[in-house]
Amino acid sequence: MYPTDTATLPSAGHAEIRIVAATPEAARTVAELLRHAFAGTEQRSYPVPEGGTRLHLTVDTEAAAAPALAWLTTSRPSTRTGAYGDEV
Repeated sequence: MYPTDTATLPSAGHAEIRIVAATPEAARTVAELLRHAFAGTEQRSYPVPEGGTRLHLTVDTEAAAAPALAWLTTSRPSTRTGAYGDEV
């Protein structure tokens, strides 16, 4: 079973990220790329019932590297709301 997510939002300027991958190595690779753009917490990983890895980390969007910060300030919010069908 997936870890229980709380309804608590991260603090202002932070984002919670969930990565689901077939292998722990693939999840760590994505997390490492994110760390090059944002300051972040240590990742937490959990096994996925069907196999694979689910990795969680929190990033500080206010301490973003220059390319990520430029993207954040020029991007527009998505019009899609709510979770994807396969999200818990």
